[in-house]
Amino acid sequence: MIEDDGVDEGDGDQETGFRFVIDAEDAGGRLDAVLAKQLAMPRAQVQRLIDDGRVRIDGATPTKGGVKLRMGEVVDGTIPAPEPLEVVAEDLPLVVLYEDADLIVVDKPAGLVVHPAAGHTRGTLVNALLFHCKDLSGIGGVLRPGIVHRLDKDTSGVMVATKSERAHAGLTAAFAAKSRGEPGGLERTYLAIAAPPPVGAGGTLRTSYGRHPVHRKKFSSKVTSGKPAVTHWKLVEPLHGAALLRLRLETGRTHQIRVHAADHGWPLLGDPVYGHRPRDERVAAAAAALRRQALHASTLSFAHPVTGERLAFESPLPADFAAALAALR
Repeated sequence: MIEDDGVDEGDGDQETGFRFVIDAEDAGGRLDAVLAKQLAMPRAQVQRLIDDGRVRIDGATPTKGGVKLRMGEVVDGTIPAPEPLEVVAEDLPLVVLYEDADLIVVDKPAGLVVHPAAGHTRGTLVNALLFHCKDLSGIGGVLRPGIVHRLDKDTSGVMVATKSERAHAGLTAAFAAKSRGEPGGLERTYLAIAAPPPVGAGGTLRTSYGRHPVHRKKFSSKVTSGKPAVTHWKLVEPLHGAALLRLRLETGRTHQIRVHAADHGWPLLGDPVYGHRPRDERVAAAAAALRRQALHASTLSFAHPVTGERLAFESPLPADFAAALAALR
């Protein structure tokens, strides 16, 4: 259990402290995994605390997150205050599907980058959320973005962001568990156009997953070792030289659907990274008109991280996706 050590004085500009004693449940666990659970933080953020020397075990400073913990050891440390986010609020179009004091669910259009990055601090979903919400929660040591998951720039559909620390902690943990393939109440389904179509009416793609061995900016499911990745797919409608598919993620790896589809011989229509120009001219024309991968986050459902209420949302197909679909029927 976390204990307050009095470091945080409550004005929002101070670092916060934590302290807990390893019990039977956490004994034998990795330091980074136990910290991620106790602090409700992403593993990458926990690793930064360790790398920065902000974590101690019985007064000693560990250098690796893989240290195994023993019963009765005292783990303590500090979490730095969030850094000011140098991103301006912008009055950008925002389709809101749901909003309360803790959450906002939006329908993200294709072409919209989710999170600011170096050299790209304007025109993102975060800019729009900062204008709309005024008081988003912190993530990754940076003040107020509220982002707990992402969609690729050119993937459209349902996304949720958090507006309070309690919601942020709960949904961050839920998405992290989903990425690892752990059972839970968070479900995401996607609609996609694959060209050429897969063989059969549906199936499950279960592979290892990691960086491409040659192209390091890409991912691959044809790796000899890596994290597990599982995608379930079902044929919705046969098309000319293609197929409309519904896909459900059991894990949540970066580019997972795009990579699984391409590596199994049926890349998504218009995918500029993992796809190719179709030989069929009608299919090629549909891809050229779409100008992005034909991937849409259709539904998202989860338990409200504060109230426990079951929430479910659906995004209709955007016009460009619908046009590609009509062109191939």
